[in-house]
Amino acid sequence: MVREFEGRSEQEAIDAAVEALGIDRHEFEVEILETQKSGFLGLNRSTRIRVHFPDGLVPDEPVVAPPLAARGDDGDNNAAATRYGNTSPDPETDFEHGVVDFVTTVCEKMGFPAEVKIMYREPAKLGLRLDSEHANILIGRKGKNLDALQLLANVIAGRFEDSGIKVILDTEGYRGRREEQLVRLAQKVGDQVLRTRGSKLLEPMNPFERRLIHTTLNDIDNLGTESEGDGLYKQVRIFYRGAGR
Repeated sequence: MVREFEGRSEQEAIDAAVEALGIDRHEFEVEILETQKSGFLGLNRSTRIRVHFPDGLVPDEPVVAPPLAARGDDGDNNAAATRYGNTSPDPETDFEHGVVDFVTTVCEKMGFPAEVKIMYREPAKLGLRLDSEHANILIGRKGKNLDALQLLANVIAGRFEDSGIKVILDTEGYRGRREEQLVRLAQKVGDQVLRTRGSKLLEPMNPFERRLIHTTLNDIDNLGTESEGDGLYKQVRIFYRGAGR
């Protein structure tokens, strides 16, 4: 059987196929149909794939891949609902109960209580949504409070035997908004660097944010990116690939 899926990258399209079909990656073959670039500097990408898998492996009914906006790693609650369908918001396993209880307790101890719900489940990822009237404080400047809380949650998650699951925290759709903001920033600064043939150092970012900058500009001719600094929060330098680089 054959189905087609689309994503902002090959991996995202594959993830969409795994999610929609309910089968493991090794159970199907992938054929890249096309990769398109659009928008300013050609930075907006989409990849369409064709998935081949044995007859009878999944129900013989059409599967429509959700729109790109609904398949981001984060985003608002409606996008999450579109992506993950009827995911139960309540913890179901000992692992989920442990992580949810931990995050709930930490928020309460901080003085900013939040109702913690399951936003999505993936084989190696668990998304949690924090519903709270203190969302702005839980996010913090540039999301640093949310990142710190997420780091603690993953420390606890790592104590569960053979969990191997990464915990992602979000509130008020912050992650999705931040991702869009960083993509626009990368596009804007990339254009400036191409015009000036110089370089520019961005603000300190966490590993996920830095990876997003690198990925956004990865295929642009004459543009390069590199991380500078030590610790968790490093800066990304965007530079023109001229003589001597």
